[in-house]
Amino acid sequence: MTMVAILSGAGISTDSGIPDYRGPNGVWRQDPEAERLVTYGPYMADPEIRRRSWRMRLDGPVLKAEPNVAHRAIAEYERTSGNALRVITQNVDGLHQAAGVSERKVLELHGSARSVVCTACHARSSMAEALDRVRAGENDPDCRVCGGILKSATVMFGQRLDPVLLGQAMSIAKATEVFVAVGSSLQVQPAASLAGIAAEHGARLIIVNAEATPYDPVADELVREPIGTALPALLDRLR
Repeated sequence: MTMVAILSGAGISTDSGIPDYRGPNGVWRQDPEAERLVTYGPYMADPEIRRRSWRMRLDGPVLKAEPNVAHRAIAEYERTSGNALRVITQNVDGLHQAAGVSERKVLELHGSARSVVCTACHARSSMAEALDRVRAGENDPDCRVCGGILKSATVMFGQRLDPVLLGQAMSIAKATEVFVAVGSSLQVQPAASLAGIAAEHGARLIIVNAEATPYDPVADELVREPIGTALPALLDRLR
């Protein structure tokens, strides 16, 4: 049995209609001001930023998105390969689980856009419910438990990753035999460092991404083809 770890970034979900962030047509390049809507300091300090952020989520693609062929290929690999698989994702869309990957096999480093959390009492509820409140006229819905400020259960700019989750991801990177980074620019730390950690600990590092990444020099294999065709083919080879 081979231990395989997959680090997925925004590029794996573009075929599901969710734009990436730093690619040529990425969200931050198209609208740099949008980054303020998901930055913790401005979000907490400015009610207008929060109102704009909730309106952005109303029109967002995440809750409408369906898994694509790459997500489904990973789920099939888990079911049929006989190898040990862990998925570490920088994405917040929940599409790995929606495709059928076991919940316990997925580490969501940047949280989930399908839930909201109170910044005061930490109560969690569904994003769908919060958006229903926005549609009903609440421009900045508050926590129904304590009245605190609600935010999506994602790691915003200016927030730290969950140290427990990050520690688990690092342990996986150190132990895995094959580490596949797919659809990630490998520019956002500390998640990107997992590729280097895996390589340093003897893993075969495979990077599937349209553009060059900082970790290309230490990769054993670089794949530039479209993810929807390249990843299923690669996983077939790794069986």
